[in-house]
Amino acid sequence: MNIPNLLTILRIFFVPLLVAALVQERVALNFRGATITNVWLALAIFLVAASTDLLDGYLARRWRQITTIGTLLDPIADKLLISSALIALVQVRAVPAWMVILVVGREFAVSGLRAIAAAEGYTIKASDLGKTKMVSQVAAISCLMLSVRYPVLAMPATVLMWGVVVFAMLSAFSYFRKFWRKIDSRIKKRRRRELLLTEKRKKQMALRQSGSGAGAGAGLGGGSRM
Repeated sequence: MNIPNLLTILRIFFVPLLVAALVQERVALNFRGATITNVWLALAIFLVAASTDLLDGYLARRWRQITTIGTLLDPIADKLLISSALIALVQVRAVPAWMVILVVGREFAVSGLRAIAAAEGYTIKASDLGKTKMVSQVAAISCLMLSVRYPVLAMPATVLMWGVVVFAMLSAFSYFRKFWRKIDSRIKKRRRRELLLTEKRKKQMALRQSGSGAGAGAGLGGGSRM
């Protein structure tokens, strides 16, 4: 287990702490005479967890420690962090539920496409829109968290969330287009080859059966002449 993978797993463990800090409105910590409310605590947890996403990828590339488990866990950790934060914000009525449904639904759809693509031996890489979407999600969620305690930030948070929805839909369209261009055509070609091979085998079996039937008839005819 290397350090980049440990950071990815740590991001997953941050998820329940983040949700607990957001939904428990009475949580407050006293630090050197200053009171840290649940909103600021949740924001700190979220930003630390989001920073590990950048750090683990940077370290994995720099130290050449890109592993299969890291490749699989990293997108799962990202989706858990973003989805749990948005769902918790719905619980505290900081964001409309339909926006969260679109964003989370997009994550499930893209994950399904990637799983199908991986089964076909093709990797759908993250697009530039997908990377921009992640940055916009961190900014929007941070602003939404602060709007729980500071209502004046509700309008900017809503505008940022609209940006998240737009980027999510555009990046989803980009992933679907890549899928249909590469995977769908490959699947169709493979199925066409399978059908041709099946027809060829059927014809060969039919020829063998007709040949064996003709040989048996010739044997019977020779016996009657004797």
